Amino acid sequence: MGEVGILALGSHQEKHGAALPPDTDARLASHVAQEAAQRAGARFLGVLSSSYELPEIDTGEHQTLDQVKDELRRALLYAKQELGIDRVVIVNGHGGNGVLREWIPILEEELGMRLHFNNTIIDLEGPHAGTGELSMGAAIGITDESRLVEHSDFSKYPEVAFIGLKSVREKYRWAEEQAREVERLGLRIDRYLGEKLLECAIVDVVNDVREISREDD
Repeated sequence: MGEVGILALGSHQEKHGAALPPDTDARLASHVAQEAAQRAGARFLGVLSSSYELPEIDTGEHQTLDQVKDELRRALLYAKQELGIDRVVIVNGHGGNGVLREWIPILEEELGMRLHFNNTIIDLEGPHAGTGELSMGAAIGITDESRLVEHSDFSKYPEVAFIGLKSVREKYRWAEEQAREVERLGLRIDRYLGEKLLECAIVDVVNDVREISREDD
């Protein structure tokens, strides 16, 4: 059995309101992946430069699904051939990349590798650029807390919880639910919450590393 690797997926040019940078997803995924790698004794393989977004969601610069698949395949092949890694946990920090999960079994068979797709960051963070992401960003030092009021100006930053993106809310029920949640509860920054969310994500990735290490032993 070869070494276990952890690869991060995010996005690098996506609007996240006033208080978060455009590479928020990549930074959060990288943080979780690096910390989990250190705790589990796995190798951090970096973060992909490409990302995919779902139809109708235009919040920045993303690539086609085929482009993301190609970069992911190349990264995994390099890990196997050059680093001797045959098991990889993929840590996703961008919602649009979630569709890659359906492709994982095909990629496993093609490359002869064991792969786990971890989507815990997305499952925990809640609305796009909302309290969860703001708080996790604060925990790792990328949230500009002085801009929270501006961040909450949805006419200026319609991408926050997709509140101002009517077509997205109409197309995706989950987007409508997220938007209504933020309209009802507003936004806040809670570093303690952010630390807890990140810790949950890290622990889940560590558990995936342990599980994938035991497979076929």
